[in-house]
Amino acid sequence: MIPKETVDKIIETSRIEDVVGDFVSLKRRGTSMIGLCPFHNEKTPSFHVSVSKGIYKCFGCGKGGDSVRFVMDHEKATYPEALRYLANKYSIEIAEVENTPEEQAINDRRESLYIVSGFASKFFQQQMFETDEGKSIGLSYFKERGFRDDIIKKFELGYSPDVWDSLTTAATSEGYNIQFLEETGLTIRKDNDKFYDRFRGRVMFPIHSFTGRVIGFGGRTLKTDKAVPKYVNSPESDIYHKSNVLYGLSFAKKAIRDLDNCYLVEGYADVLSVHQAGIENVVASSGTSLTVDQIRLIKRFTENVTILYDGDDAGIKASLRGLDMILEEGLNVKVVLFPDGDDPDSYVQKFGSAAFKTHIEQSKKDFILFKTGVLLKDAGKDPIKRAGIIREVVESIAKIPDGIKASVFVRECSSLLQIEERVLISELNKIRAAKNKGSYQPPVPSEYPPEPDFAELQTSSSDTDETQEKEIVRLLLNYGHELVHWDGITDTYIAPYVIGNLTDVTFEHPLCIRVIEEYKKQLEEGELPSEQDFIKHPDHEIADLAISMVSSPYILSENWYAKRKIYVKNESENLRSTILGGIFHLKKRKVDRILKKIRDEIQTEDDTDNQAILMKKYLQVKEVEKGISAFLGSVIVK
Repeated sequence: MIPKETVDKIIETSRIEDVVGDFVSLKRRGTSMIGLCPFHNEKTPSFHVSVSKGIYKCFGCGKGGDSVRFVMDHEKATYPEALRYLANKYSIEIAEVENTPEEQAINDRRESLYIVSGFASKFFQQQMFETDEGKSIGLSYFKERGFRDDIIKKFELGYSPDVWDSLTTAATSEGYNIQFLEETGLTIRKDNDKFYDRFRGRVMFPIHSFTGRVIGFGGRTLKTDKAVPKYVNSPESDIYHKSNVLYGLSFAKKAIRDLDNCYLVEGYADVLSVHQAGIENVVASSGTSLTVDQIRLIKRFTENVTILYDGDDAGIKASLRGLDMILEEGLNVKVVLFPDGDDPDSYVQKFGSAAFKTHIEQSKKDFILFKTGVLLKDAGKDPIKRAGIIREVVESIAKIPDGIKASVFVRECSSLLQIEERVLISELNKIRAAKNKGSYQPPVPSEYPPEPDFAELQTSSSDTDETQEKEIVRLLLNYGHELVHWDGITDTYIAPYVIGNLTDVTFEHPLCIRVIEEYKKQLEEGELPSEQDFIKHPDHEIADLAISMVSSPYILSENWYAKRKIYVKNESENLRSTILGGIFHLKKRKVDRILKKIRDEIQTEDDTDNQAILMKKYLQVKEVEKGISAFLGSVIVK
């Protein structure tokens, strides 16, 4: 267990823009920062970070919270794991007190997989640098490939001895549980309870998580025996899912964000050589076909991808169709080919960093135009093949969500394919119509993301006062600690004034009731709660409501005044009117419902005496409504 004073220090030190910025490319917009939400797929940013409030909020899927909650949601971490991550990020020492056995078991299991993987990585490095076999086979291989010591150590490259159980024996002798060695795939169990290493006689490429921890390995054999697979990779585990990992991303993410471009290569060596040349915005798909999750991982940092191919025609043609999904995700894709016999690794080793960059700039082509050229070359003058190419190219264009980009590619491909633009447009419309008509399946209700709270406020049922009650909560959270001068009253804080003026109002929304009761309780104890007390509230429902109430997807453009000289008042500039407006709108809503109830009773009441009593009551309530409406400036018609 982490002591409370340490937890407080971690939370106070953590800066939401730093924490989220490690995972999401953020751009400043007004007083907030925005980016593409990492929790659901979106093409238009709806993910907002408020630096002043220390919170994030997605107005697309509803996710929100502070730095700790973000790490928990993003990394699927427990609360203690998230705190440890932040403590490590900000170099805060944790002196933990003992957990219960049950808590310790839950917290330790996933951590144990990381620890075992970290031990294996250090073991492979030690074997390569400190043993004769490792130096003569592993280290000499990397040196022959041209890798410097700093790159070898930075990427934690290593060597696994050509022995059946070298790692397993070393790990178990150090006290590591064989169960965790099996779960990470480092050790394989035979039927007769014999154990042996998965990686034997291979140079080792550790695969790091987004945050830099070792989660798996790729091992390359140096043997020429064709019966031995060239590469062996870690199997899926609780900490390693290959479809969600890009090799080198933990080292490349800052450069990708800074340069607004990601170089995508095929293999580990490509990443190492390009990185060694000082070009750090490079990642590889970890020996798998590119997946949608990997594309979305890139999209968090940039919308620009440059794919670096070697000169293998067969490999290029095989991958073309699969790369269409990059277009579907709305990324801008360019392709660079290297001369026959060269790949990014060999090219940068031969010619150096400057020539490598020059080649990319001079050779890069938009993916659609590149694909068109490759297919045309393959088709030659065969009219049947050319007809097939036209449809395949148009199918790729149809995947581009941006209509303007798609129309530009139609025009350019029309020239390349020597076919009228209207024909391509017609074919494009057919493909889109077929897709919209035949392939779309509406999701079942449980698949819909939760509605954003600001929309919920707009559309709540007319039979409830939820909108007005939530408005009171919003005003309390945002301005409750502010001092305001009221007529005939000395300056006072807004929170006690609002609570005092709502003693005659009964709240109905369950969450609003809990927030109001919390305010009453703290005010009675002489405390004035702040928005942070509710944002960090242990009750997650209250915390979620608070985050929704203090967040907004809308930012007033500076151009209203800068260009048009139109000054728009902010609600905080006249807090007295803002607060009174919130109070009286809620009271008017309650009064309107009381009036409706009395009217309904009058219509169903047969006794004239009772009708007279109800009419008197109605007129009394009507006078109250007139007073409220006079303040609000409403015109009462009925």
